[in-house]
Amino acid sequence: MGQLKAHIIPVTPFQQNCTILFDDEDKTGVIIDPGGDVDRILEALHTNGITAQAIWLTHGHIDHAGGALDLKEALGIEVTGPHEADKFLLDNLEMIALRYGISGGVRNMTPDLWLQDGDKVSFGSHVFEVLHCPGHAPGHVVYFNRDANFAHVGDVLFNGSIGRTDLPGGDHAALISSIKEKLLPLGDDIGFICGHGPGGRFGEERRTNPFLVG
Repeated sequence: MGQLKAHIIPVTPFQQNCTILFDDEDKTGVIIDPGGDVDRILEALHTNGITAQAIWLTHGHIDHAGGALDLKEALGIEVTGPHEADKFLLDNLEMIALRYGISGGVRNMTPDLWLQDGDKVSFGSHVFEVLHCPGHAPGHVVYFNRDANFAHVGDVLFNGSIGRTDLPGGDHAALISSIKEKLLPLGDDIGFICGHGPGGRFGEERRTNPFLVG
């Protein structure tokens, strides 16, 4: 087994971190949250010689899931996640695209597999635990790799901030609970990639994040 590596591609005007997680030896991997700019994602896979085995979604917002169906069809792979509580978001991606003035490239979609808290997903020998972390979106999930001390947290937690909760299905109290009860207990040394901007470590967020201290 090689090391777990990540290649981040900021996509769409929302500058969402589409993340390719891959094994640095056999170059197999998964794509997390292909929100759009599918051609750029395909180019990154080709340039880096990575074979994607699946698409994983953290939640159903358009900037994370808008390109999932096109990418699925381009690569012939399955879409996994999020939790089924985000079905209403994935069922309405096209309508949401119109609201944002986004034309083309966004289609409603249903994943091949919904996820539940406690599920495990993997590629190669890299195993990730699924944590259902509602608050930013009701069906949001986090992917945690215990061996690598790493989590992909989507829009639950940011470097110095947290996910917004003013969108449909958002719940501030639930989000804080998800962070404090599901994420921070994993340990201060856990490194994370988030949906926008730079990542960090849970310990630093526990000590300094203004939404979490006090």
